[in-house]
Amino acid sequence: MVAVLAPAFLMAQPALSGGDLDRVGKRIWQNECAGTVEGLTSWNTGENFASLGIGHFIWYPEGVEGPFEESFPKLVQWLGSRGVRLPNWLAGMRDCPWPTRAAFLKDSQGPWQRDLRTLLAATVREQTLFIMHRLQQAEPKFRQAAGRQGEKVARNMALLRMSAAGNFAMIDYVNFKGEGLNPKERYRGEGWGLLQVLTAMETPDAARAPAAFAAASERMLARRVANSPPERGEKRWMAGWANRCRAYGKPF
Repeated sequence: MVAVLAPAFLMAQPALSGGDLDRVGKRIWQNECAGTVEGLTSWNTGENFASLGIGHFIWYPEGVEGPFEESFPKLVQWLGSRGVRLPNWLAGMRDCPWPTRAAFLKDSQGPWQRDLRTLLAATVREQTLFIMHRLQQAEPKFRQAAGRQGEKVARNMALLRMSAAGNFAMIDYVNFKGEGLNPKERYRGEGWGLLQVLTAMETPDAARAPAAFAAASERMLARRVANSPPERGEKRWMAGWANRCRAYGKPF
């Protein structure tokens, strides 16, 4: 039997320093929760699930299903596997104990939500590692969706993972504009998510990967605006979008 080896860039998963992980986590926390402890437990208007932690991990009540993947129970398992001490009530609880947004808000200062905020504020680094792990595990989906450019996409992901700035760029962009894998998220047949940015990137090396990501993400959003229905008036958002994209290329 002949062993088929993956390219070296797919086999390596560089480990960031603890300081780098903390910086990535704090920036995610700032962008998703305004950097506040209170923002670590939220339930947005019109949604049927709680959003918890720096990555707004989803937790559905019993009997509730939705279009988004439930991620908070997986985070709890991840934390437990890494030796984090969990509140006794949380360790064995599968479903979100608050059945509605109203119930969740009414109990915002109750002991269980205080427990959650304490836990989540103390595990920013572990949550960051969890997000990075999930993104790496999703790589085959991006390779497959990219078709003939699958190897390029995988290489760009690997180069971005080699730096704190690159990891943050991918994570923040997915939170910002999505994965780009849903064929319904298109204007004139063209998407604007992480897949499209990775495909558009021309990345010579890891050191320049964040800057290449910044440039490609701005191009993809400019293309989105150009392709968008005029009545949506998306041009008014482009300046803010561009600023967010350009930040990916700045020193981390």
